[in-house]
Amino acid sequence: MSKQTVVVALGGNALLRRGEPLEAEVQRHNIEVAVKTISEIAKEYNVVLVHGNGPQVGLLALQGLEYKKVAPYPLDVLGSETQGMIGYMLMQEFKNQMPDINATCMLTQMTVDPNDPAFADPTKPIGPIYEEAEARELAEKYHWTIKPDGQHFRRVVPSPQPTGIVEHQAITKLIDEGHLVICTGGGGIPVKKEHGKLVGVEAVIDKDMSAAFLAKQLDADALLILTDAEAVYLDWGKPTQHALRSTTPTELAKYQFDAGSMGPKIEASCEFIKQGGKVVGIGSLEDGLRILQGEAGTNITKG
Repeated sequence: MSKQTVVVALGGNALLRRGEPLEAEVQRHNIEVAVKTISEIAKEYNVVLVHGNGPQVGLLALQGLEYKKVAPYPLDVLGSETQGMIGYMLMQEFKNQMPDINATCMLTQMTVDPNDPAFADPTKPIGPIYEEAEARELAEKYHWTIKPDGQHFRRVVPSPQPTGIVEHQAITKLIDEGHLVICTGGGGIPVKKEHGKLVGVEAVIDKDMSAAFLAKQLDADALLILTDAEAVYLDWGKPTQHALRSTTPTELAKYQFDAGSMGPKIEASCEFIKQGGKVVGIGSLEDGLRILQGEAGTNITKG
């Protein structure tokens, strides 16, 4: 019997964790841990891997600001750089842990609507965390938008909805040939159609929304969102907090979730289910396979 297909969404914060130095060797170590879990999933499923890039794209933007002789590179170009950097590290580690696997990174462009209201209300956190005073100083200096991120502050940028995957046919062909495909990294390189041509857009697409869009396009059997929380919690941070183990889009619609963290994951999950997806699992990286088996995390179904 052929394997089922699962789209796995791996957060950029799982590769560079909150508070850790934004260094290559730190990222390599975290990728080694992540690949160990995903390799277990790959033994049971056809895996299509989507990764985030919030810390990484923010770091590249900061580095670009330090060299004054050229204009800073736009976010779409920086997004493509993160796809290459993270994809390279992931491919290498998959080969180290699963020598017989064909792991392939596909640079992926994702179309967006230039009139998306997200451009008027930036919500996507990128780069490192700051104390409030430093964040406000940087915002004034570089004309950033900043918003709270837990106890700290981060730069936020527009995060429009994905409308199409430019390289969809190539991704499908690689999956059909048995490749573990790493694609739509960082949500995909944001582009729009202008006078019949593709051009880059100053934005960072939410990787969970892109993963859900990709999963629907591929008619995947499941969407797995791996994050730094072991499940979806109600009353997060309060004495009454408790995990939802099995839920539906109808139930989730009753609650409010943070727009900078769990909110997009819930929105993406519900969209996938509403469009015909069978199941979404949300939980911690370490529990990946157990989440798919219904033994950990939160499972979302039509009900």
